[in-house]
Amino acid sequence: MTASAPDRVLSVRDLKVHFPVLAGAVLRRQVGSVRAVDGVSFDVRRGETLGLVGESGCGKSTTGLAVLRMLDITSGRVEFEGEDITGLDRAAMRPIRRRMQMVYQDPFGSLNPRMKVAEIVGEPLEVHGLAADRAAFRERVAALLDMVGLLPDMADRYPHEFSGGQRQRIGIARALALEPSLIVCDEPVSALDVSIQAQVVNLFQELQERLGLTYIFIAHDLAVVRHISHRIAVMYLGRIVEIAPRGELYARPLHPYTQALLAAIPIPDPAIEAGRPQQIISGEVPSAMRPPPGCRFHTRCPHAMDRCKTEDPPLKEIDGGRAVACHLYG
Repeated sequence: MTASAPDRVLSVRDLKVHFPVLAGAVLRRQVGSVRAVDGVSFDVRRGETLGLVGESGCGKSTTGLAVLRMLDITSGRVEFEGEDITGLDRAAMRPIRRRMQMVYQDPFGSLNPRMKVAEIVGEPLEVHGLAADRAAFRERVAALLDMVGLLPDMADRYPHEFSGGQRQRIGIARALALEPSLIVCDEPVSALDVSIQAQVVNLFQELQERLGLTYIFIAHDLAVVRHISHRIAVMYLGRIVEIAPRGELYARPLHPYTQALLAAIPIPDPAIEAGRPQQIISGEVPSAMRPPPGCRFHTRCPHAMDRCKTEDPPLKEIDGGRAVACHLYG
C-alpha cells in the first residue's frame, strides 16, 4: 500500500496519540491514557483524496490533527513531502504549515465573528508576509472568493451575514490562501443542509482538478465519501482495519466492520431495502482507555474466532492493492 516517493505527499507510520487521564484534586497523577490513535499507518498520493471513515470517537479527527502537527504525537512518524516533521518545533513547522491546511467541520465556530471576510481569508497572507501592499492583499482576497463561488464585494461583510454553505466556502478560501498541497477536511459538510452538501463536495472536486490538491477527507457519511474519495481507510477504535480503492471497497468489503458500515447505508428503493439482509453491529464500542486484547472488533464481530481474542491482526496487503486487518484473511 505504499506509494513511490515522488507520488507521496504524506506518509504516516505507526502513529499513536494518547491523552493522559489524570486523577486527584490536589496532587494530580496519571491513572491511565486514552488511546485515541493507536498505531495508524497510511500513505496519501499526490492529487488524490483519501477518505477516512468510522464511527464517532474512532480517532478520525485526532489523526487529521496529528498529521498537521496540531496535536502532540505520542510516537510514530509523519513524513510530509519527503521531510520528517514528527519532532519539529513550532518555529520549524511555520514554513511547512503554508503547504498543509485544514477545513473545519463547523462553519459557524471556525470563523471569527469579529472579523470581516477579507480579514479572515487574508489573515494567512499577513501572517506569512505574502501581501506586498494593501492593493495586492485585496486583489488576492477577491480572487480567492471568486475561486470558491463568492462575490468579491462580500469581502466587507461579517460571517453572521452568510448562510452555512457560504461560511464553509469562506473557510475553504482561507485554506487556499497559501496555495497548500495538502488539505485535511474534517467532516466539512456534516453541519450543512443536504441540498448544500452536494454543492460543497462538488466545489472540493473542482478545486482539486484545477489546483492539483491532495485531500484527507474525514467523514461519517459513507455516501459523501464514496462520491469524493479515490481510496478509503476505515477506522475502528484508534486503528485502521481496511484500506482499499473506492470501487473495490464498496463492491466487496472484506473486514466485518466495513461490511456492517456499508450495510447500514439505506437504499432509496423500498423493495430492495426490505429484501436485503440486515447486518447489525451488536454491543457498544469498547473504551479507548481499555481496548480489548487481540482484535479490537472481536467483542462485536459475528465471525470472531478464539485467536481473535488474543492475537492482534496486522494491517496486511492482499490482492487488488488493498489492505485489511482481519484473521479471516490469513
